[in-house]
Amino acid sequence: MSAPEDINVRQKPAVAATGGGRSTMLATKQLTKNFGGLTAVDSVDFSVAEGEIRCLIGPNGAGKSTLLELITGQLDPSDGDIYFDGEDLTGLDTHKRIDTGISVKFQSPHVYENLTVEENLRVPLQRTDRDVERVLAETLDRIALAEKAETGASELSHGEKQRLEIGMAVTLEPKLMLLDEPVAGMSVDETDDVADLIRSLHDDGMTFVVVEHDMEFVRRISEQVTVLNQGKIFRQGPIEEIEADEDVRRIYLGENA
Repeated sequence: MSAPEDINVRQKPAVAATGGGRSTMLATKQLTKNFGGLTAVDSVDFSVAEGEIRCLIGPNGAGKSTLLELITGQLDPSDGDIYFDGEDLTGLDTHKRIDTGISVKFQSPHVYENLTVEENLRVPLQRTDRDVERVLAETLDRIALAEKAETGASELSHGEKQRLEIGMAVTLEPKLMLLDEPVAGMSVDETDDVADLIRSLHDDGMTFVVVEHDMEFVRRISEQVTVLNQGKIFRQGPIEEIEADEDVRRIYLGENA
């Protein structure tokens, strides 16, 4: 009688990479995106552990936002695979990826300007069977907009709109939140508010991938940092090591090695 087949041989790649009790929540394998003759993301193997806040940094054109758009399904990969929480997301529609537990907030606020703060928060809740009134109260408090619940979104400051959009994503109880330059154009105080919000959500168990240029903000929220350059992973490690790396300072911070 032949020996039983090893169960790992029978596992689907997505489960082997991110399922079955593994600490890795998100993984890409040889992920590539070509635009004509330009390779924006070049054979990237990228992984994020459950409960982590991972920041993506790099010079303009490094492929950071393209990588996020591939993960969310805004773009189709030219090659490679995307695994999340034991599922293969490659080729899955964007709305189905949201159903697996991924939420995204892109750089420019996408709130409904003609609706109030509370009405904006009610929109994503139509997708769930959660206790709407309880979630509304908790979310308004968490994003520090309870006093502006009846205020039109068009009357909010830039920072308040960013917090509102994060709140809209939070109502769906995502396992993973993807943020693309969440503090771009913000004042110091507004940046501090968003950092506090992310840390609070992280303390409750949410996992984050954050694309950001503001290194002070990165220091506040992240321990592990991935540096992209020319579509490839250039360095990965703790923020202290990344900032001390002469090659990173040369390509990203504009310093001479």
